[in-house]
Amino acid sequence: MHIEKNVCESLIGTLLNMHGKTKDGEKTRLDMAKMGIRESLKPITESGKRTFLPPACYVLSKYEKRQFYSTLSEIKVPTGYSSNIKSVVQMKDLRLINLKSHDCHTLMQQLLPVAIRGLLPKQVRAMIVRLCYFFNAICCKVIDLIKIEELQEEVVVTLYLLEKYFPPAFFDVMVHLVVHLPREIKLCGPVWLRWMYPMSRFMKILKGYVRNRSRPEGCIIECYVAEEAVEFCSEYLESTQTIGIPKSLESRQNVRMGFKVTPVEYKMLCEAHFYVLQNTPEVDCYRLQHLRERWLQAEHRRCFIPWVQQKIETELANPDHCVTETLRWLANEPRRDVIRYSGYGINGYSFYTREHDLRSTTQNSGVIVEGESLHVSSAKDKTPIYTNMSYYGVIEDIWELNYTSFKVAVFRCKWVDNKT
Repeated sequence: MHIEKNVCESLIGTLLNMHGKTKDGEKTRLDMAKMGIRESLKPITESGKRTFLPPACYVLSKYEKRQFYSTLSEIKVPTGYSSNIKSVVQMKDLRLINLKSHDCHTLMQQLLPVAIRGLLPKQVRAMIVRLCYFFNAICCKVIDLIKIEELQEEVVVTLYLLEKYFPPAFFDVMVHLVVHLPREIKLCGPVWLRWMYPMSRFMKILKGYVRNRSRPEGCIIECYVAEEAVEFCSEYLESTQTIGIPKSLESRQNVRMGFKVTPVEYKMLCEAHFYVLQNTPEVDCYRLQHLRERWLQAEHRRCFIPWVQQKIETELANPDHCVTETLRWLANEPRRDVIRYSGYGINGYSFYTREHDLRSTTQNSGVIVEGESLHVSSAKDKTPIYTNMSYYGVIEDIWELNYTSFKVAVFRCKWVDNKT
């Protein structure tokens, strides 16, 4: 955790040439000149008064800095993913302020590769992205021992390539400790089981208990005991709500926003109904049977809804049928009047439409779906195969389909073209 934070501060401080945090400066350039390396970066003294430092490949220009800060100030992340990065960016002075440990964590793992896209020389940018990928890989919840060995070799090569561009002063003890992180994971287990983010958050809660700064310990004890007593009593009073304790994500999973009932086109309703049938486990046997009869995906989409309806009606005619109540209602199409929402909570996660996100500081409209797709090598290929592909998109609308005995929520999305 602290290694990642210190490496992030050194890297960003050097890229942005931040005063007091950069590893590049006049003394660093003079040291490189004495070592006989990178003579082109040697400080130049003009008229014996002013010293000029030639631009280095690892330092952003003023225009690139503005692009970097502009990207960070416009980034939106899902609710609860991180703090509002926009709050630490000062566009007027072009600097970052009040960076916390978790801010450095999100910058190194996700946001920095996005912010430097199109900036810096290609070789320097590639090395920084490789370092960010390393930190992202070691923080996975599940990690393979074979992958650890690969990461060990990868980080050594990455640091070696960074030495080709960054000054020697950049490679202090914190950067060196990065080499030992894969071995530490092998001996002690995944990183997320040992980092201090939960403790840091809890310390922030304890600091919030302090009302009298001359007696901080007493304030913390008094507030902590009071909160524990209220929470203990609330377990015996299910109908009441706890005081001062935020609701958990599980208790907010049924949140609905922007309720509206509108009729939709029959074609759009059929597409939503087809998606529900495709992703219902109880319909899998009918889907596979229909695909064997009509292997073309287009024919499957066109004929599957009436086919499964007729199939289930035929089985219901038999007194010894095994059709469940869910299948009986799924065989019939949902009601034409669809309930539309601008926000929907599912399994503790909140999803919003793209229109709602445009007015928010967070972004909860992005989705990714693992879809099954038919692949052929050419127009004459007679042995097509089905493989899974990742599809990315944004939520345009949220529908709740009414099947009389139950309701199903579906997202109408605008997808990114994978062919471009």
